[in-house]
Amino acid sequence: MPLSRQDLPALVAGFVAVLVGFTSSVALVFQAAQALGATSAQTASWIWALGLGTGLTSIALSWATRQPVLTAWSTPGSALIAASAGLSLAEGVGAFVVCGALIAVAGFSGLFERLMNRIPASIAASLLAGVLARFGLDAVTAAPAALPLVGAMLLAYLAGRRWWPRYAVPGVLVLGLVLAASWGQIGPMTLKGGWASPEWVSPRFSLQGLVGLALPLFVVTMASQNLPGVAAQRAAGVRVPLSPVIGATGVVTLVLAPFGAFAINLAAITAAICMGREAHEDPARRWLAPVAAGLFYILLGLAGGAVVTLFAALPKALVLAVAALALLGAIGNGLAAGMKEEGERDAAVLTFLITLSGVQIAGIGAPFWAVLVGLLALALRRT
Repeated sequence: MPLSRQDLPALVAGFVAVLVGFTSSVALVFQAAQALGATSAQTASWIWALGLGTGLTSIALSWATRQPVLTAWSTPGSALIAASAGLSLAEGVGAFVVCGALIAVAGFSGLFERLMNRIPASIAASLLAGVLARFGLDAVTAAPAALPLVGAMLLAYLAGRRWWPRYAVPGVLVLGLVLAASWGQIGPMTLKGGWASPEWVSPRFSLQGLVGLALPLFVVTMASQNLPGVAAQRAAGVRVPLSPVIGATGVVTLVLAPFGAFAINLAAITAAICMGREAHEDPARRWLAPVAAGLFYILLGLAGGAVVTLFAALPKALVLAVAALALLGAIGNGLAAGMKEEGERDAAVLTFLITLSGVQIAGIGAPFWAVLVGLLALALRRT
């Protein structure tokens, strides 16, 4: 399949998606591995397994469906693992295996797809807008600490949207890197650790691991990752055979669990970067963006911990600003679709606000509770 100059934004979108996804969550992966007592080599194996699993599923699912399907590892899942106590690494791996099996069953059985089909479009769109707006607010909050850098990137984006919309986000990224380097805001870049090697850990199944980690990990992955991931797809007009896609992520999790892949799932925030007009003017070519992201994820996985210092050297404000500007269109589209129907507006606003809040109840993230409250408000309105 030949690539043309018009496909460049898709490749850049894939890189930006990986930049955002990796820098925003890799520290939690290290904390999770340390919480279970993993060695340095085993921690590098976790990065290897997660990068390989995310990369292969993004490439294979996007190629097979010719739709932009980007996957990720479960960020709330890694936070859950990092907060766990009293489990050995073998018991943790056993929990990962069980979680992967549960995701596969929920996918291939069609249970998750039937649930998603019952969620109105206004609720799904507002959920997506809340998830993405939270990331945009983080960028605004970080801006005062690096105002000249962020201000220049914003002006470049606005100028790009006016005169060269196809290259607005790539232009912002290049300008941000050039300015950060010339102003001495990029930290020292040193490679440590070399290439990663897979480290097998035989799973051990225990009641404590099942109840204390496997089931909560499955719930937060489905509610806080796959749910907004599907919402992101549908808001962008992407329709893929959901059951086999979710099932495939479960199978990959199951296979790579002994090497440290605790949960592979649909991406939401980073997926939105790959599904909008900024990724490609032609919707039929936007699947190239997650394919490019998949290649980058595989390279990161093979490098293991060696790339962490490279990403850590970039200013936080730069990463947040690039992501926020790349997501502006998706945020606007989500809000417009969510508020379109007057009779569903109250439910949509509640969904948006609860998602935006980031509140957690009983260890389950805001997206689950936002959908629950939104559906309740909609049901009461219709009675």
